[in-house]
Amino acid sequence: MFAETLHAGLRDRWQLESDLRTALEHRQFVVHYQPQLELASGRIVGVEALLRWENPRLGLVDPDRFIGLAEEVGLIEPIGEWVLFEACHQNHLWLAKGLTPVRMAVNVAARQFQRASLPMLVRRALVEARLPPDRLTLEMTESTLMEGSSEAIGILSDLREQGVSLALDDFGTGYSSLSYLKRFPLDVLKMDRSFVRDIDCSADNLAIAGAIINLGHTLRLTVIAEGVESEAHVHLLRKHRCDQAQGYHFAGALLAADIELLLRRTARADLTRG
Repeated sequence: MFAETLHAGLRDRWQLESDLRTALEHRQFVVHYQPQLELASGRIVGVEALLRWENPRLGLVDPDRFIGLAEEVGLIEPIGEWVLFEACHQNHLWLAKGLTPVRMAVNVAARQFQRASLPMLVRRALVEARLPPDRLTLEMTESTLMEGSSEAIGILSDLREQGVSLALDDFGTGYSSLSYLKRFPLDVLKMDRSFVRDIDCSADNLAIAGAIINLGHTLRLTVIAEGVESEAHVHLLRKHRCDQAQGYHFAGALLAADIELLLRRTARADLTRG
């Protein structure tokens, strides 16, 4: 039976897919950056590159609306490659201006990670941007690693040998297998925001967050808490010796120019303290 709502939904999807296919060519994508702070000092030590789509018809499109579609229609690889090169180039520009060095964290989609050519692509991005490899972190989810677990170790090892840091994103929401966590050559464990959200009012969430932090430190990993939204979150994470944090309590995703202002402000504050 014909359903007008179904027809409208398909029509919207076809239009969005058509728009998405031209977005790269027409330079409609932009990268925003969310600061990552060291909890002990309060300094910005990293930023996460976050993709945004400035669609001329729809305005700023939520990534949740188009990332899944990009994966379905095979566009996530060229989009992911563009983000990688753009983020590396931006970090080089900050370094060239003499700003405080930060790590640039870039998300790697499952389709990208399944390509054996990923280490070569990363190497090319670093060379073209003239960015030291220790200024780049690649973030992958547990499900991404599990999908290609037999080849994953080799790809991760190759990236690690280049000097790139490797982060396990959204930890606790996927497989959470300790045996895999031990096998993969990782540097950073990112605690999912769902465990941070209620740590100031839920003893269970606080206990889980503390356990994840202890686990990460036992495995000699840097632990970053996502979704930090209050001073109470900061206090409890510091109390449990979490290393770094990001979230709206500090800043949302910002344009590169705004990150530059923050880094300059941090540098002036350091000089004043010195």
